[in-house]
Amino acid sequence: MPGTVTMYSTTWCGYCRRLKGQMDREGIAYAEINIEQDPESAAFVEKANGGNQTVPTVLFPDGSTLTNPSLAQVKQKLAA
Repeated sequence: MPGTVTMYSTTWCGYCRRLKGQMDREGIAYAEINIEQDPESAAFVEKANGGNQTVPTVLFPDGSTLTNPSLAQVKQKLAA
């Protein structure tokens, strides 16, 4: 979906669960991709994080990413 935030995550990531819950409560739409089930996405996350598969990694419509962002950081980026 154009303009949608994409969250790269895993099923076991507590930080991912927290951010998803916060974004749900704020009504921020996102697409979620489990990097353990999608090798291309895992490679993207590695590239965005200096070779590490750090999640959550959030991809914004402008092509920029934030790694393990707070809800405030996500909202600020979306408002820019």
